[in-house]
Amino acid sequence: MLKEFRDFVARGNVLDLAVGVIMGAAFGRIVTTLVEGVIMPPVGLLLGRTDFSGLFLVLDSAQGIPMSLADAKTKGIPVIAYGQFINDIVTFLIVALAVFLLVKQVNRMKGSLERPAVAAAPSTKDCPFCATAIPIKASRCPHCTSPL
Repeated sequence: MLKEFRDFVARGNVLDLAVGVIMGAAFGRIVTTLVEGVIMPPVGLLLGRTDFSGLFLVLDSAQGIPMSLADAKTKGIPVIAYGQFINDIVTFLIVALAVFLLVKQVNRMKGSLERPAVAAAPSTKDCPFCATAIPIKASRCPHCTSPL
């Protein structure tokens, strides 16, 4: 059983999958930082200085209205933190776009590599009288001497 497990792990596609998961996690962190630190601040500025990660909806105002999401969490006030959800949607769309562009490029490269070679023009033809292969430019068959 240990040998089967070793063979399974040593297969190329398992290692490729492991590398893909590790790279995906790193790429996901980069995209999250891009969205939260670069994309959303200008969008928030354009929409009236809104910080999307701090947007929330108070479910129970009996304990008062919190000033921030952190304040609501500290006081234990139930809220729906939809701002982080908006950030996560933007992050997902950026990752989906990047994966789409990557797959599109890979398919384009694969397509150019897998195109069949153009067949060379035939250099011979069959004699209609003796069915022997002869050069295309021949005007007489060299085997049966029939005019073509």
